[in-house]
Amino acid sequence: MPGAPRLFADVSPLRESVEFRWLWAGQGLSSIGSMMTAVAVAIQVYDLTGSSVAVGAVGLANLLPTLLLGLFGGSIADAVDRRRLVLITGSGLTAVSVVLAVQALLDWREVWLLYLLTAISSAVAAVDTPARRTFIPRILPLERLPAAAALSQLSFQVALIAAPLLAGVLIAALGLEAAYGLDALTFLAGLYSVRRLPPMPPEGGGSAFGLKSVVEGLKYAASHKLIGMIFLIDLNATALAMPTALFPALAATRFGGGPETVGFLYAAVGVGGLVAAVLSGPLGRLRHQGRAMLSSVAIWGAGIGSVGLTHSLPLALVFLATAGAADIVTTVFRATILQTKTPDDLRGRLNSLDFIVGLGGPNLGNLRAGTVAGLTDPVTSIITGGLACLAGITALAAASPTFRRYDAKATDQLT
Repeated sequence: MPGAPRLFADVSPLRESVEFRWLWAGQGLSSIGSMMTAVAVAIQVYDLTGSSVAVGAVGLANLLPTLLLGLFGGSIADAVDRRRLVLITGSGLTAVSVVLAVQALLDWREVWLLYLLTAISSAVAAVDTPARRTFIPRILPLERLPAAAALSQLSFQVALIAAPLLAGVLIAALGLEAAYGLDALTFLAGLYSVRRLPPMPPEGGGSAFGLKSVVEGLKYAASHKLIGMIFLIDLNATALAMPTALFPALAATRFGGGPETVGFLYAAVGVGGLVAAVLSGPLGRLRHQGRAMLSSVAIWGAGIGSVGLTHSLPLALVFLATAGAADIVTTVFRATILQTKTPDDLRGRLNSLDFIVGLGGPNLGNLRAGTVAGLTDPVTSIITGGLACLAGITALAAASPTFRRYDAKATDQLT
């Protein structure tokens, strides 16, 4: 009925913008393909080596190029036509998937090649992702950005659940090359959606590529009272309380289960996120977005820490699902504040920083979790992680009254 509160995800961006509709569909398909490839690479490396350490090194091949090149990727995005740049980088990512499919089909059995292709893909993505994230603020009005961020999270959560299942079925039935080949096809869908956009040069002519440009972006993020905080808040959540490295040990020692229990623990976070994304309608009406971020990270930390307080698997899954739902709220408002408070000529560099924080924080968090578990035990690690997250978010809230009071609807707020 007219005027009734909206509970389910706000689909206004899909209804009002054909460009966003194509981008959303193309990116959703690409996400499924990319996650399928991640599963396929892990399976192939383990089949070739029989080593979990070798599989873990795939993560290192992903992380290092991002950390080394990520900020420069944003500088490139702020210097050229971003649409043209994404067409080039997207073509490169497609080519990597084709080579992966060929090596699997021809059974080359070279682990070094898998690491190399993973690193190349990560390096190209470090340029592609920041440029791609600049599109939506150019094709939608600012008031639609929270809804757009929620819809993006919805498609991501669907991919997070569907991609491993689809990869397993395809690999079992048709082989690794089928998963890699389907990934290449999904990249083509993403490229088609970008081709439909008009040219996207940075407003004001952009900035010259180089170290000076990178430093300018970092200074802007550090000096802005809202943008600097969203990165600190995200790092507080992920670097202190990321729990996934503990799931195998918790499944075996706390809940008396095996691989199926590990799968349940992973899936619970994704299911909670999916439910939150589906029911994200109210997020678009929240004015105090900073307060919402602070609260959602507190819920994330409490949910993660509470897993260590129970021997009941169903209750632990509820805690993880609650944490996953809270994470969606954090992600939606982080993206909204970043895009609305960043000038267009800086969006590539600021989105590259967001990309690095989003990738690096969880990896640091899992390193912390594993190290503390090795020194003590998994239960101590997950409880202390949750407590550290709560202490950190309390300190951040106290340190930034501007962020606590931020009202997205007020016209006299920080721009």
